[in-house]
Amino acid sequence: MRSPFWDSVVLQSVVPVVESASLVQINEEKLICVADWMAYEEFAKPDGALLFDFGNDPDVLMDFTLVINTMNFAFTDFATGVKFETDYMGKRWSDSEAVIACLHRAIAAGIPFFSGDYLAKVTRNDLENVFAGTIEMPMLDERVTLFNEVGSVLVENYEGRYSKFVRSCAPRLYAGGDGLLERLTSEFPRFRDVSIYNGAEVFIYKLAQLGIWGIHLALSPQKAWELEDAHMLTAFADYIVPVGLRVTGIFEYAPELEKQINSLVEVPRDSQAEVELRAGSIYAIARLTDEINKRRPGMEPLLQPQVDFRFWKSYHATHWPHHLTKTRMY
Repeated sequence: MRSPFWDSVVLQSVVPVVESASLVQINEEKLICVADWMAYEEFAKPDGALLFDFGNDPDVLMDFTLVINTMNFAFTDFATGVKFETDYMGKRWSDSEAVIACLHRAIAAGIPFFSGDYLAKVTRNDLENVFAGTIEMPMLDERVTLFNEVGSVLVENYEGRYSKFVRSCAPRLYAGGDGLLERLTSEFPRFRDVSIYNGAEVFIYKLAQLGIWGIHLALSPQKAWELEDAHMLTAFADYIVPVGLRVTGIFEYAPELEKQINSLVEVPRDSQAEVELRAGSIYAIARLTDEINKRRPGMEPLLQPQVDFRFWKSYHATHWPHHLTKTRMY
């Protein structure tokens, strides 16, 4: 039986990429082999626990989740390979955890970082102070621009709060144009993660889907908000999932791409290689989710973000090189 998630806008757009790809191939035999053993692993049910305590107000948690995903990209200096880190509460935090630590520190100091009014006017100097760490936050100017853009939309249309926006949408990804994913990617250009491949649009929507998944995880246990079509979420195409797919043999690269990645040569945004890497990741995780669920009869079906996280958790710290792309989308 065909899984309904294959009808999502994202998966429908990546299938033609996979069918035409020449730089990134999916080894179906290896995919089946991985499903054969991965199906018997424990997939712990995500609980949405946050790294720091931001309180229990559902609206604040919505604000936090979408603010963090507005800037959830590029935490490593492209020139040096050094990760952004910060010291907070007696510990050194790294990468995305360091960013969350900085936000918690800012909120504790009374900085209204979840307010659209603040974001619409935030300056480079403001962000330098909020994100004080071992290195300057990479792509800081781009972050100022993004925060100013989303802050202005929030102030103009949603009383300065992401939560007001979320509450105005149907609690679904897709709802005839009123779904949260549909509106997040249309009303906020920041989240419109779309590439062109052979003249056709490819809808990736990494940060938009990740933000919505985060809200669902944080609020559905307390019945404060629940995504009604969570089964339609796809993988969150980033740098790490392709590494896991390559290590397990599911991904096979053309020799020139293998050399490019292993030599740490940048893969340009929207290039053939970058689109094939991201589209292939989404497709492969969807196929794996299908195959793993077939091998778990009588059990609650896994969602694609759970299989995605299985790869991210296992391979985000590996020494195997990942592709390098300078982008605001992941």
